[in-house]
Amino acid sequence: MKFRPLHDRVMIKRIELEEKTPGGIIIPDTAKEKPMEGEVVAVGSGARNEQGAVVALDVKKGDRVLFGKWSGTEIKIDGQDYLVMKEADIMGIIDKAA
Repeated sequence: MKFRPLHDRVMIKRIELEEKTPGGIIIPDTAKEKPMEGEVVAVGSGARNEQGAVVALDVKKGDRVLFGKWSGTEIKIDGQDYLVMKEADIMGIIDKAA
């Protein structure tokens, strides 16, 4: 199934964190927090400004982003979990070179 978000929404796949601490302790699923980092899978066409022109989004497919803990709506497509949120809920893009 193909999915394309509308307007200024983006679809994000969460990036799972390590299951061990640096000291080697395994963290059980019940104690894990949901990751606040993800990869942009799909983006909408953009939001409209007051003049009616479409303003393109700053994020693009493949960007690694940081978002709020409770941001977005969880959806499941073809057995895979995703988040759909407005671009405004994204705090920033993580630079892969850094």
